Amino acid sequence: MKHQLEFEKPIMELEHKLEELKKLQLHHDLEMDIDKEIALMEGKLSETRKQIFSNLTPWQKVQLARHPKRPFALDYIQHAFTDFSEIHGDRLFGEDRAVVGGFARLGDERVMVIGTQKGRDTKENIKRNFGSAHPEGYRKALRLMKLADKFGLPIITLIDTAGAYPGIGAEERHIAEAIAVNLREMMLFEVPIIAIVIGEGGSGGALGIGVADRVIMLENAYYSVISPEGCAAILWKDRAAAPKAADALKITARDLLQLKLVDEVIQEPLGGAHNDLKATAASFKQSVCKSLKKISGMSVSDRLAARYQKFRAHGKFTHDPVNVA
Repeated sequence: MKHQLEFEKPIMELEHKLEELKKLQLHHDLEMDIDKEIALMEGKLSETRKQIFSNLTPWQKVQLARHPKRPFALDYIQHAFTDFSEIHGDRLFGEDRAVVGGFARLGDERVMVIGTQKGRDTKENIKRNFGSAHPEGYRKALRLMKLADKFGLPIITLIDTAGAYPGIGAEERHIAEAIAVNLREMMLFEVPIIAIVIGEGGSGGALGIGVADRVIMLENAYYSVISPEGCAAILWKDRAAAPKAADALKITARDLLQLKLVDEVIQEPLGGAHNDLKATAASFKQSVCKSLKKISGMSVSDRLAARYQKFRAHGKFTHDPVNVA
């Protein structure tokens, strides 16, 4: 059964009507000619789809970013990369399947690719912990990034997580420390780093693999310090205010591009990346290759300085005189 979001209902209704007309067309004993009606319906369907998906609200984009059919990290690795060889474990505690990564090729370039991975069904979601990594996931990512830095391989990270896992076990194994160390180390790696938000970009869980020379977002992804539901629960004491929170947080790709918090937005097929994975993966590959070529041409010192300044520019600070006497 096709998954249907609330705002997609008008499209689904027109698709159903079009399907019924096509079934009628198969009955050769009908005297009426319905080719014209089918053509009109197809035109109306195309126009409705374009109108809806060209005017999505921030909350509707959040819903699209969470679509169960949306491509995940391993989908992009399969369609945009070649020769992927996965590496497991953090060499400290264990294997976290919410984080995947390993050696791969992007075109002719050898790279290290790392991403957060969700599941398609209940069994896989339990295996992947719904894409929310434990400390060992971030430590595995750091181990892979250190390998990449050692061998001079560019690092490509794919972000798609609602956030790091907030459970007791994660706290006992120091999830905040694991993320903090990644932030520090990613700022210092000498190889080029590119981060792409492909779906959800939730809080420190996303930022734990998100410090990069160039940050790219897919058109219908979002990147936020907190989920709209979490923000609504805090500010409005009601999770039903999530649409209002999504608008206030400025979490869409276009908003973040305008605020200069991301560097580029990759266009998706009409209706979302899940409607045409191959086309989305092709756009993804083209964008990443272009960015990689650009930042690979910089000297190490210039690249590190630019990376530092990029993230320093994300905040605006004012200093008021304070009498501490």
